[in-house]
Amino acid sequence: MEWLGKRSKKRDICLLLLGTFLIAVSINWVYDPMGMVTGGVTGLAIAIKELTLRAFDVGVPVWLTNIIINVPLFVAGFFVLGKKFIGKTLLGTVSLTLFIYLIPLQNMFHNDFLLAAVFGGAIGGTGMGFVLSTMTTTGGTDLLAMLIHAKKKHVSVPVLLMIVDALVVIFGILVFDINTALYAIIAIYISAKVSDGILEGLKFAKMAYIISDKYEEIAHDILHVLDRGVTGLSATGMYSNKDKKMLFCVVAKKEIVAVLDIVSQKDPKAFVIVSDVREVMGEGFIEFKQ
Repeated sequence: MEWLGKRSKKRDICLLLLGTFLIAVSINWVYDPMGMVTGGVTGLAIAIKELTLRAFDVGVPVWLTNIIINVPLFVAGFFVLGKKFIGKTLLGTVSLTLFIYLIPLQNMFHNDFLLAAVFGGAIGGTGMGFVLSTMTTTGGTDLLAMLIHAKKKHVSVPVLLMIVDALVVIFGILVFDINTALYAIIAIYISAKVSDGILEGLKFAKMAYIISDKYEEIAHDILHVLDRGVTGLSATGMYSNKDKKMLFCVVAKKEIVAVLDIVSQKDPKAFVIVSDVREVMGEGFIEFKQ
């Protein structure tokens, strides 16, 4: 997945389209047929579709409700948040709406709500992870939360988004039932974990601190065999009161095994600390966007 970390306009568009396609699949093949309201404008649209179906025997399509709700949000966003932000979000909203319209409705799991929650959350979460990796959203409640935040600076966007989506889920409970809503919450949890995993996977790395008397040999192999940078830090052993050289390096996940192998070959008595790194920017990792 390293190619996902190389930012470019074409890459962002491809990931955005793939992400909105997967989100639309989760809506049309899982959430809509099962009546699972997972928050957001699309979740609200699913509830509205059910209400209009009961009242008029014809449900308002999810894609149409998505347009109707997003249009005033975009108009308000244009004046409050600016043209640049709206331009980035517009493609996500339009592509999601288009895919919801084009992908045929299909009940993949019938009455198996657990499978629906698991796979719906996984598919939708993957799609959302791709969308968020492009630094874009699909509008809807995300846009609404940002509009509220523009007027209520003391409340963060994540908190506002959580409140708005919680209200949508509660509305779903009133329209459908509590059991369906509980499965929807499972889907929301899985979706969040999957999308977070994708985002962290793009930037995730390993950091190693190496304390060894053979630091020069270890540094040489890391530099010339792995072709990774390494930094020597001055340190003092408090027990021995001797000056030492501690090596510091950050490598890709798959390279940490090679680093440990180099250390074990050069100095089996070396002291090594390995930890996770959530985000790395610079040469060899994600480049700073100009």
